[in-house]
Amino acid sequence: MTQNNPEEKNSYGQQPQQYGQPAYGTAPYGAPAEDPGKTLGIIGLVLCFVFSLAGLIVSIIAKKKSTEAGFTNTPANVGVILGWIFTILGVIGIIIYIIAIIALVNSGTMTTTY
Repeated sequence: MTQNNPEEKNSYGQQPQQYGQPAYGTAPYGAPAEDPGKTLGIIGLVLCFVFSLAGLIVSIIAKKKSTEAGFTNTPANVGVILGWIFTILGVIGIIIYIIAIIALVNSGTMTTTY
């Protein structure tokens, strides 16, 4: 058995691999690139409805990762928008709540009984 003859079988009983042909069942080109911030964008969007500030932060991180990779991450964009809206509404709600408590205390209608 000579090393230079490609027609002969190798020591494992198989033909030597020919170059230039893709293996059976594989794509001839590389797989499309995956968006690195896609999963984080979805998590950030869902998190906006539960805890708006955390959702905003996670969505901003996902948007940054996707932008660096050259992708447009729609869930992250929506998460950033909703995160800002819900955070602002939450701050406004807290301010109204504090004002209501102060007004109630100063009105004298709130009494304590011991």
